[in-house]
Amino acid sequence: MPETLFTLPETRREPVVEGPGKPRLEMANRDQVEMRLLSLDGLLPEDHRARIVWAMVEEYDLSALYEGIRAVEGEAGRPAIDPKLLVAVWLYATLEGVGSARALARLCKEHLAYQWLLGGVSVNYHTLADFRVQCEANLDGILTHSVAALMSEGLVDLTRTAQDGVRIRASAGAGSFRRKETLEARLQQAEARVQELKEQRESGAEGDGRKEQRAARQRHAREQLARIKQALQEVEKVEAKKQKNRESRRKNRPARASSTDPEARVMKMPDGGFRPAYNGQLNVDMHSRIIVGVEVSNEADQRLLEPMLDQTEERYGRLMDEHYVDGGFRSNASIEEAETRGVAMYSPIPIRYNKRSTKRPEEILPSDGPGVAVWKQRMKSEEAKKKYKERAATVEWANALLRNRGLYRFLVRGIRKARAILLWFALAHNLLQVFNLRQKLRLAAG
Repeated sequence: MPETLFTLPETRREPVVEGPGKPRLEMANRDQVEMRLLSLDGLLPEDHRARIVWAMVEEYDLSALYEGIRAVEGEAGRPAIDPKLLVAVWLYATLEGVGSARALARLCKEHLAYQWLLGGVSVNYHTLADFRVQCEANLDGILTHSVAALMSEGLVDLTRTAQDGVRIRASAGAGSFRRKETLEARLQQAEARVQELKEQRESGAEGDGRKEQRAARQRHAREQLARIKQALQEVEKVEAKKQKNRESRRKNRPARASSTDPEARVMKMPDGGFRPAYNGQLNVDMHSRIIVGVEVSNEADQRLLEPMLDQTEERYGRLMDEHYVDGGFRSNASIEEAETRGVAMYSPIPIRYNKRSTKRPEEILPSDGPGVAVWKQRMKSEEAKKKYKERAATVEWANALLRNRGLYRFLVRGIRKARAILLWFALAHNLLQVFNLRQKLRLAAG
């Protein structure tokens, strides 16, 4: 009787294969049809940075942005994109080092975090680019209101603040700087070009190209004409400034302005070179490392101390108790003004005045005002020198973080638009810093 119920087929021995066998792999099958129940919220991890950005944006006072929306319920018109979404997307993009509206528009279609922030709302790069620079005043208000809320929360006290400048490359080439005579000649050419396009449009002989292309040519001609006119105005300002300059060597150089970005100035950069740039100013609360003041200028640091004091008082209704700046901001007039207004200045005393002077800088001179005398007396103490060393770990640390996030060059033109970009960076910095501070408080509490 057989040992099995059925007769089994004859077993065949597999041939012995010398060496490694054929690998067994899991292959991709992109044609497989599946049914999934998913949501954007379920796909994004709970601890993702985009959620932190959204939570902070919900705390902002964005009422000014909603006031400008003309599409209202019950009337015709396409619904507007919620400003909260655009603010959140740009803040997250700034943290991720994305500074191009076109690149951001692509990410909004392809990247999960941006899709989650938008929640199904579609945006194009025109909307993103316009929103980034047109809400400069609103961003300034958001900074003021958010810092004021942090002051009431006890995270910011304005007891000690530190100011520093950061040179940011302008969107202009060194070759775009022209003298007054050259700009006047180009003005005539630009006016002639605008008139030519106008006559072509009125006569119907606009040439080849689609309607959009013709409109783009006309817009480009008008914008070029406006920039050259503004450049001529800036040349006058530069010339007037040169007349007040004590250095005769600079007086003899002809005044120039950029026909690409008229408000930009050639500045000395951190690497020692000279390029068209803007001077960004940050004022940081040294206790919390929160940025409490932002400004963009084409002036040197020495002229920007008093404006930051005015800005602080205007924003928060009070001045800081102590203000820390480096030697580039120092001038007897500004120190005297700050001390008179009750702000204790901390800035290193220069090693020497100049090669010809035999007076010691720390010596209180008869020409020194009472504020300068108090400052010199203060900075000679070891306590003041020790306190001043903390400046680098606050405002220069904030500057370094902004650099790491891509703040090397403005992709926009003009002081106002450049200031809007710097405000985005400041708000993004504060967003993460507030989150970290609150995390520390929660851990300390228990």
